[in-house]
Amino acid sequence: MTAKDYYSLLGVSRNASEKELKQAFRRLARKHHPDVNPGDKSAEAKFKEINEAYEVLSNKKKRKKYDRFGDQWQHSDQFAKAGGRQTPFHSSDFGDFAQSGSTFHFDSLLDDLLRSNQSTTYTRRTRPKRGRDIEHPLEVTLEEAYHGTSRILSFEVKDPCTVCHGNGQTQNIPCSACRGSGTVPRIKRLDVKIPAGVKSGSRVRIAGEGEPGYSSTKGNLYLAITVKPHLLFERLGDDLYVTAAVPFTTAVLGGETLIPTLKGKLVLKIPPETQNGKTFRMVGQGMPYLGKSSRGSLIAKVNVVLPTNLSPEEKGLFEKLDSLRPGSQ
Repeated sequence: MTAKDYYSLLGVSRNASEKELKQAFRRLARKHHPDVNPGDKSAEAKFKEINEAYEVLSNKKKRKKYDRFGDQWQHSDQFAKAGGRQTPFHSSDFGDFAQSGSTFHFDSLLDDLLRSNQSTTYTRRTRPKRGRDIEHPLEVTLEEAYHGTSRILSFEVKDPCTVCHGNGQTQNIPCSACRGSGTVPRIKRLDVKIPAGVKSGSRVRIAGEGEPGYSSTKGNLYLAITVKPHLLFERLGDDLYVTAAVPFTTAVLGGETLIPTLKGKLVLKIPPETQNGKTFRMVGQGMPYLGKSSRGSLIAKVNVVLPTNLSPEEKGLFEKLDSLRPGSQ
């Protein structure tokens, strides 16, 4: 009978620690276990050998005997009585060992090993993971940015596949629900509020409305705002610029004119002899500061409107004015 080197069977050194022995046994048992290799007789035989080796080396008393007497460690007591001389033994002794070894105290270890092996082969434990953030583009008018508004959005989110991620585990094999992607898309509808004062480039955060996580916190929804250009107003920061059409006579003599704002008409007082292109700043009539109660300014630029289709009398008056002005010809 060929002597068995238990240390070589497990692939460890003779001074291997208990932890190293256990790790080696787990690795080899996972590889050669009959449940993993159905019908493979060589794997079954190999499993029995490493089972036998671990049974001996994991027991301090048996390991001590093995280190002294080798694979005849079972007869150490007989050797001691014979003064160290070897005595004949029968192969049935090993048969008794093999039978007893198959029910050794590490049955529970093998059960744990098989469960671990099945989990490693077919599933992997997924750590809690926060859901992915979603960014959704949203275009609003300048009026909507001025007053604030609401929208009902439809966008796609990807839920964790309940088949693949049941109880926090991810299957390595594709399932019919997600076809191996691990997620299932769906369309989500949501009523969102757009605060007053948003501008192009603003990102409005809607907490917890992103994609679901794996047994953890949902991601957030971010609205990427773009404000449409306006026909009358130009926005620079939180200030609004508008052109104020002022009749020629009002610009010369002074008076009042109406200018547009985003909340209606506003009366602007025009001093006498106001020049074309002059600007007037109206504080607090511009865009709201995002998240604040204050507002920017409205800057009105005067555009003097010259009269057209003059009557003969009007033309005569302008001629008289021209003759009265210094430097006139």
